[in-house]
Amino acid sequence: TFFMVTGFERGKEDLLPLPLKEDSHSISKSKVQKKNYREEKKRATKELLSTITDPSVIVMADWLKIRGTLKSWTKLWCVLKPGVLLIYKTHKNGQWVGTVLLNACELIERPSKKDGFCFKLFHPLEQSIWAVKGPKGEAVGSITQPLPSSHLIFRAASESDGRCWMDALELALKCSSLLKRTMIREGKDDMSTVGTGGEHSINFYSLLRAHNIHGFQFNDSDHLKDPDLYSDKSDREGEQDHEESDPEGLEKSEESDSDTSERQDDSYIDLDPNEHLRETPYLEQSQEELGEAGEAAQTETVSEENKSLIWTLLKQVRPGMDLSKVVLPTFILEPRSFLDKLSDYYFHADFLSEAAIEENAYNRMKKVVKWYISGFYKKPKGLKKPYNPIIGETFRCMWLHQKTNSKTFYMAEQVSHHPPVSAFYVSNRKDGFCLSGSILAKSKFYGNSLSAILDGEARLTFLNRGEDYVMNMPYAHCKGILYGTMTLELGGHVTIACEKTGYSAQLEFKLKPFLGSSDCVNQISGKIKLGKEVLATLEGHWDSEIFINDKKTGIVDTFWNPTTELRQSRLTRCTVPLEEQGESESERLWQHVTRAINNKDQTEATNEKFILEEAQRKSARERKAKCEEWSPALFEQDPITGEWHYKYADTRPWDPLNDLIQFEKDGCIQTKVRHRTPMVTVPKRKHKSDKPKSPESGCSSPEPDHQDSSGSERHKSKHNNRLRKKGADLSELQSAIESIKQTQEDINRTITVLRSRAASRVEGSSFLQQRDYIIIIFLIFLQVLINYIFK
Repeated sequence: TFFMVTGFERGKEDLLPLPLKEDSHSISKSKVQKKNYREEKKRATKELLSTITDPSVIVMADWLKIRGTLKSWTKLWCVLKPGVLLIYKTHKNGQWVGTVLLNACELIERPSKKDGFCFKLFHPLEQSIWAVKGPKGEAVGSITQPLPSSHLIFRAASESDGRCWMDALELALKCSSLLKRTMIREGKDDMSTVGTGGEHSINFYSLLRAHNIHGFQFNDSDHLKDPDLYSDKSDREGEQDHEESDPEGLEKSEESDSDTSERQDDSYIDLDPNEHLRETPYLEQSQEELGEAGEAAQTETVSEENKSLIWTLLKQVRPGMDLSKVVLPTFILEPRSFLDKLSDYYFHADFLSEAAIEENAYNRMKKVVKWYISGFYKKPKGLKKPYNPIIGETFRCMWLHQKTNSKTFYMAEQVSHHPPVSAFYVSNRKDGFCLSGSILAKSKFYGNSLSAILDGEARLTFLNRGEDYVMNMPYAHCKGILYGTMTLELGGHVTIACEKTGYSAQLEFKLKPFLGSSDCVNQISGKIKLGKEVLATLEGHWDSEIFINDKKTGIVDTFWNPTTELRQSRLTRCTVPLEEQGESESERLWQHVTRAINNKDQTEATNEKFILEEAQRKSARERKAKCEEWSPALFEQDPITGEWHYKYADTRPWDPLNDLIQFEKDGCIQTKVRHRTPMVTVPKRKHKSDKPKSPESGCSSPEPDHQDSSGSERHKSKHNNRLRKKGADLSELQSAIESIKQTQEDINRTITVLRSRAASRVEGSSFLQQRDYIIIIFLIFLQVLINYIFK
């Protein structure tokens, strides 16, 4: 019994220390947790303070109008940072007005009848959105008109600026924590590349493009967690071990994340790598003809055989006549269409990519002028004229940008034949620019010379800035037709103007004087102005070297010089293979004429050209007999302004979080996206011949999205209610019109009665006037008689 009792007691004693060990372990674990908690709290506080105080961590900054509680608008400087929106009175960030906490805010577009673009930032439960203190500990903000406590209504200068702000706010609302970590690290590295002249702000889109974060999935899954989240190395290692030991759980979390709604951060779905993108195949251009600089590449000696053809042609024309309806001989034709010729201006479209991300407006204008001049030095050897496009003819091509991994697409169509109008559209949404316009080609004959006038405008748009640069074209002048050497030159005045920034450029292409030397060929001069102030002047030759003289500093520098290195760095142009082209595309349409010209068979080229022109005349006669009008396939005309617009134009700024790749299919430029977004387009007139295109799944195009056919009965009932309301509104409108008609009839009757009364009064007054005249005449006669008698 003793041993049993002793053994039992000893067993109890052995068991006693175990709970003490567990308690000590739990105490040490809680200490570690508290320590990690304090460090995490300090890290979060330091992170938020660094984003507020660090001038390099800025998502976006610009002037916005804010509506106060008194219904009036105040222009304030808004600085968007990850998680907060700082509002100042001036752009120097010296007069703080308030700080908006974005973590509990919602964002919505607000309709407005005034100019600009409105959006609203609000708390869904009508709680305060303001922080108590400012970025530097300010307790009281600068004096301004009172602002609402639970919401703010903003107005941007243009729709593009407003869309840009909404995209930035949406990103700051959803991904503030990730933005804090990435921009704190990456923003400081990028400060060396930001100019010192302006504010220390990083361009939102250039930052995203520079670090390629459009490939990320912004969600809260474990594989995107930052290493700095962990305050202890052992915790980080444990988390990594957990990820390696449970890959299935990770896949399940990814699947569950992909099924969430579009309002959440992780709504962007990964693409299937095996999914094939249906787009037009393009091949790199194999041959390209570049003429030499100077007058030698622009002159041509006409043979005796061809001179007789020119004399025969000149007998049909007279000085001052328009040559658009005159059939020209094939020996002066360049073996490509005029639509193809217009694409020569985009071999240096990378200059526009650089201009789109340039922060300084003056430097942007210089880059635009540099790009404009770069389109002229590519010229054929000798004096050549491209084919006159046939109505309905189209041309498309593409340039590859190696630096930005983007594509510039070019679409052109001959939308009219008499008068000959060519419409074109250029788009590179990823690099932030598009260009559209139309050209009316005219030709004037002056005896020994003729001029090809390109009447029309092109509009260059920088999507992220909402800036439009409007420009015109010089004319081509050919002289020496009857005697002398045939020479082709460029002449005329060109204006490139941006209304938003106030900058403009004026260029003059000068013709060679009669007694001028060879150095006077292809001269160009110009000015870059801000309003009426001249900032710089340009002088030189458009096919060789041009110098710029800065008026403020007096420094003269080389502005443009198409050296051998620059020509080799031209963008690579890609065209559609002949077998993939439609019947109305330029290369396929003119292939027989081009083959004959390359083989120097002028007779065959003339015959093939006549076949195409006769087919065009026949189709025109058939349309006239049927009273039909030609409807272009890719462009449509604005009935008010008369301008031609590309039907599938998409001028939204590039969204690196949603947009994947821009591509083209059957003349329609589209964008492959991660998830569908609603398109905001201007209502356009539809033609009966327009065929609705069903955009590819996951592709964004400017076609209006049709409602899903699998709608519920609730949607149908709503639709019926809307129809009933519309019917009631129409009946009320009809009754109002009837009452207005009745009132107009009453007014007409009243006016008729008044007119009859007025006429009777006028007749009575005329009778009295005649009687007065008779009395006056009688008195005068009586006076004369009395004078005669008494005389």
